[in-house]
Amino acid sequence: MQKGEISDPEVAKEKLGSANGEQEVDLAQTRGQLWRNLARAALLVAAVAGLAVYLHISKTLLVVLAIVVMIMVHELGHFATAKWSNMKVTEYFLGFGPKLWSFRHGETEYGIKAIPAGGYVKIVGMSNLEEIAPEDEARAYRNASYPRRLAVSVAGSFMHFVMAYIILVILFAFVGIADSSKAQVVSVASFTSAKAPAALAGIRPGDVIYSVDGVRLDNIDTLITDIQASPNKLVKLGVERNGANITIAVTPVPAGTVESKLSPADAKKGIIGVKLTEPIATTGILSSLGRPFSVIWGYTTATLSALGSHFSPTGIKQYVSALQHPASTTSGAGASVRFESPVGIVRLASQAASVGLGAVLTLLFSINIFVGVFNMVPLLPLDGGHVLVATYERIRSRKNKPYHADMMKLMPVTYAVLAVIVLLGVTALYLDLTHPLANPFG
Repeated sequence: MQKGEISDPEVAKEKLGSANGEQEVDLAQTRGQLWRNLARAALLVAAVAGLAVYLHISKTLLVVLAIVVMIMVHELGHFATAKWSNMKVTEYFLGFGPKLWSFRHGETEYGIKAIPAGGYVKIVGMSNLEEIAPEDEARAYRNASYPRRLAVSVAGSFMHFVMAYIILVILFAFVGIADSSKAQVVSVASFTSAKAPAALAGIRPGDVIYSVDGVRLDNIDTLITDIQASPNKLVKLGVERNGANITIAVTPVPAGTVESKLSPADAKKGIIGVKLTEPIATTGILSSLGRPFSVIWGYTTATLSALGSHFSPTGIKQYVSALQHPASTTSGAGASVRFESPVGIVRLASQAASVGLGAVLTLLFSINIFVGVFNMVPLLPLDGGHVLVATYERIRSRKNKPYHADMMKLMPVTYAVLAVIVLLGVTALYLDLTHPLANPFG
């Protein structure tokens, strides 16, 4: 009999029963702690929701929560692919800094930290600089195959494009978007001197104008230009009303006969006395499933172009000028050189929420595309940097001899990128606090 063996079966049963009892107590304590954590989280959510209702910002809070969900779905992409690849994931958190609340399930700790400026998933062995337990080496990110490391690195941005696609399907099929090829009558004016030509012709609020003298509109500006160019001339408008197409003849009057203090050129332009907007239209579900691809591609290429422009010598010069003359950046072309801080994003969320669901979905779509593209920039610590390192290691590796890049040599570049991100964040916050952007939704 070897040293340490138990010869008495009764003693063995007693020790085994004691061990099982301790495990049951530990499990009960873990479950109790989990329920207490969930209860505290529920109370916190209820308190925040109650405060939002009291302050009349519940819609804004919902949009901000949607952005938080987007952040965590990004991290969920990394988390799920890492788990699928049998990598060890030790943390899944919203925010950075001091820990506010967390619970552990299995080998992973889930929770919230004090600074809600993003989220992260901690996977063991992300680089050769990280020291980990010998038993975890087989499940380290750095020892996984190239396809699995690539999948983990790309998954976060991929989830943003998935969310962008879903948002567009909802927007196209159920909410609707503005149809720029038509003009909807919001209201018909009442002139003090005479009845407005639109009222005389029988144009009503809700009518949708789609053509002028048999020619389809390109946009609302086309209609306005044609009306202004036709004072005292009969114009035939193609109009959709209650599902039927009709033709309405209207004669614009010179603006000078209705309004005073106009320039001679403006006084000669024709008007009919209507307020116009682009009508909102939905598309069939099948069309909505295919339509987002071209839109996503267009926004993606535009975002890539904008990022390239921002970080070009000209773009950097323009940004420095914007910081020196911030009043010029609140609207128009000047606003295009700016980045948005969390304060600016919350303000945009409030403005979008005040307009309606369409504006909110448009905002969430644009955020998803930007974050998805920006994260794939091939520089550490961004996801694209991990893709670049994994690809470089794959090229340098030989059969049965994997190559691992020396991350210490890349640290200066990583710190430089972090410094640029922090600088952009601080300056964006300064601009958002001192010179807020004009409302793009109203």
